[in-house]
Amino acid sequence: MVSIAVDLRKSGILALAVLLTGALVLFGSAGRLAEGRHAARADPFHGDGMWIWYVSKAGHGDVRRIARKAHRRGIETLFIKSGDAGSTWRQFSQSLVSALQARGFNVCGWQFVYGLRPKAEAKVGAATVRRGADCLVIDAESHYEGRYAKASTYIAVLRRLIGSSYPVGLSSFPYADYHQAFPYSVFLGPGAAQYNLPQIYWKTIGDSVDAAYAHTWVWNRQYERPIAPLGQVYLNPKPRAIRRFRKLAIAHGFKGVSWWSWQHARRRQWKGVSRPIVPLRAFKPYDSFPFLRRGSAGDAVVWAQQLLAGGGYMREVTGYFRSLTWAALIGFQADHGLAQTGTTDTATWKAMLAELEPLAIRWTSNGAVAAGSTMATIEPRSARLPARRYEIPARGPGSPRG
Repeated sequence: MVSIAVDLRKSGILALAVLLTGALVLFGSAGRLAEGRHAARADPFHGDGMWIWYVSKAGHGDVRRIARKAHRRGIETLFIKSGDAGSTWRQFSQSLVSALQARGFNVCGWQFVYGLRPKAEAKVGAATVRRGADCLVIDAESHYEGRYAKASTYIAVLRRLIGSSYPVGLSSFPYADYHQAFPYSVFLGPGAAQYNLPQIYWKTIGDSVDAAYAHTWVWNRQYERPIAPLGQVYLNPKPRAIRRFRKLAIAHGFKGVSWWSWQHARRRQWKGVSRPIVPLRAFKPYDSFPFLRRGSAGDAVVWAQQLLAGGGYMREVTGYFRSLTWAALIGFQADHGLAQTGTTDTATWKAMLAELEPLAIRWTSNGAVAAGSTMATIEPRSARLPARRYEIPARGPGSPRG
């Protein structure tokens, strides 16, 4: 669960209250269990997190003040900016990381990447790890649209430097269908990030919390990476909406939530993040996946084709759903006793994800020779597709994420 807040210092009082009332359950930051409110977790993506852009604007950079406030608000993981493009940020120092870890926090670094110099960006990510970070988050957005080869290079170099099991997350646009050429299938694919932190900034997007969750859920779950949604406390959202966000995280079975960002949160947003909540009783997540058919295009098609190619049903991954993809899908459906619709209905997605391993691909800009179990090939043709729209405005100087 995400965070059922039970402070061990009050465990005796709570136990007595349970006996007296018969059913008292106190829910906190988004569902924390009774192992201790402030203890850092083995998995830094579980529990409650807060993002820090500039350390100087969080408790004036004073570690003790940061720790006191974070403890008081039930924060377990601090995501601190550690790099931008090919440059490391000095604020993410080993001494800062150690000081916060000594006070019981997971400390993760996040870097904003552009795809111009992917090898240099990967080295910045590795430098974050060397400074003692508990995890690394890749913040990749519009700059990486269409750059499958650059994303492949970044991931390959990063994993060579930090190892295959170090915890890495991707944070990007939540509505994956809007971004047909964004390489989600690379950043969340074989050997890449193990966690998905979509930026569900409902107020910025202009949707309700529920609508933003539903859209994100349907268009992200096919990548089979645990989702730890990133919500917003900037632009002064109402505490009620923040609490709804937390309740939906529990209802979807997510193990963690985090918030952008410390320096933008006012007192009422901090209260929304930390006040007790009661989970939703009758809510069920929308049981759907991206519905693809002839004429569909984009990264969701790339991913479906990678799965079909991994099972031997097709050979070429293009990002366009045409006759060969239709025939491969019909073949898979026939082999698995499914209705031969030639579309990726929910039953077909579930069967593909259960039965197929995606083909590992190393995308290149000009083609290459296959090596080992990884196929090296030129970028999918869908990499040239424009974004349908930007649910979160593209970043610029002075933007919330920089």
